[in-house]
Amino acid sequence: MAVGKNKRLSKSKKGSRKKAVDPFIKKEWYNLLAPSIFSNRSCGKTLITKTVGTKIASDGLKGRVLELSLADLNSPISEDNAFRKIKLCIEDVQGYNCLLNFHGMDMTRDKLCSLIRKKQTIIEGSVDVRTTDGYIVRMFCIAFTKQRENQVKVTCYAKGAQIRAIRAKMVTILSELGSKKDLKALVKEFIAGTTGDQIIRESSPIFPIKDCYIRKVKVLKKPKFDVTSLMEWHTAEAQDTGEVVTATPETPEEMLVAGSGGRL
Repeated sequence: MAVGKNKRLSKSKKGSRKKAVDPFIKKEWYNLLAPSIFSNRSCGKTLITKTVGTKIASDGLKGRVLELSLADLNSPISEDNAFRKIKLCIEDVQGYNCLLNFHGMDMTRDKLCSLIRKKQTIIEGSVDVRTTDGYIVRMFCIAFTKQRENQVKVTCYAKGAQIRAIRAKMVTILSELGSKKDLKALVKEFIAGTTGDQIIRESSPIFPIKDCYIRKVKVLKKPKFDVTSLMEWHTAEAQDTGEVVTATPETPEEMLVAGSGGRL
């Protein structure tokens, strides 16, 4: 008999393997609450491992960036806003609710590809601005040249000087827009989409352009976290829904006083 361990005896018996545990047992779900500027506040759920020892669940949630469609955030759902992608960041966790804040904006690839065609010039511009509440935001703008009225020529290419002039106009408008408002008012402008129309209007004397959009927005730097400023994003804005009440004179004497402006 050979000296040493019997290999068969050292092997583990069949069926003594570790039982497979469902990983979702250790997870818990949290609600995502979008800022009050959007119609649909409850925009989804996210999950994370439960708090164990020194590893706190809320610390793992803070800083998560979520990407949502503007059409899903606003109601009624409109296909016109489906190409807008809004990035929201988890700033604070209260109970099982995650409070989100604006983190950036983008455009879907299919929308961008549908705008790019032959025989036209693409004009792009970017600018970094500091909002009144301390955010540093980088904005990218895109526009396309178009044919003039009754144009016979097939192409509509702009010259280098015209491209530079239109780009300078873009930068000026975006700088004024960002530096005179806080981030909340700036996001409202992005959602409305009126900035592109303004650039088209002011750049048309240089060269006719069309399909002008703020293509992308990045939040480069944020001020120090403040719960009060975050709650301003999640507080519903007061809306006056009452009707104007006008007093009507009832007696002839009151009518006479009202007609004479209070002088008899």
